[in-house]
Amino acid sequence: MSDAQRALSSSDILPLSLRGPAPANVVAGFGFWLFLLSDIVLFAALFAAYAVLSDQTAGGPSGPELFDRKHVLVETVCLLISSFTSGLGALAARRSNSLATVFWFLVTMALGATFLVLEVQEFAQLLAQGAGPSRSAFLSAFFTLVGTHGLHVACGIIWLVIMLVQLAMFGFHPMVQRRLFCFGLFWHALDIVWVGVFTIVYLGAH
Repeated sequence: MSDAQRALSSSDILPLSLRGPAPANVVAGFGFWLFLLSDIVLFAALFAAYAVLSDQTAGGPSGPELFDRKHVLVETVCLLISSFTSGLGALAARRSNSLATVFWFLVTMALGATFLVLEVQEFAQLLAQGAGPSRSAFLSAFFTLVGTHGLHVACGIIWLVIMLVQLAMFGFHPMVQRRLFCFGLFWHALDIVWVGVFTIVYLGAH
């Protein structure tokens, strides 16, 4: 057992989440669901703003003139596959299979990073065409919605890096298991939001 694992198992270190009447996994799960609900409210507001402003182009280019749906389809496939690999990583973690857990989460990270690179390329192309967020209300709403989702993906990748470090240090400690479970919820929620973005913003452009 490593020093980090011995420190976690020490009776002198008792996190606040373990001192209440409810089990730690219940407390962590409930708290994280509340966070996800608040995030869903945020994206609902951004979707509503986009729906209102999607026709306000101020004489500038509209969605069909700007969007490369094939490019966005590749982004979508990367993110959807990453949700599948994240699920495989979570299943491997529940079996305490460290090799499979690390492998599937590294694949998830690579797919998430690919998605981000493709999204940054899309933004760069739009800016090169003079279609930045200040060009029209439509583009402001577009960059805000899609950019906020991209920021969440970037945070998810950073979170996953931290979780892999914790897995190497502490092994499949219950604390690490809970955090991997919360990460899985977060990543799947991002995929659901992106399906909404792809459907409403890109496929619904007219």
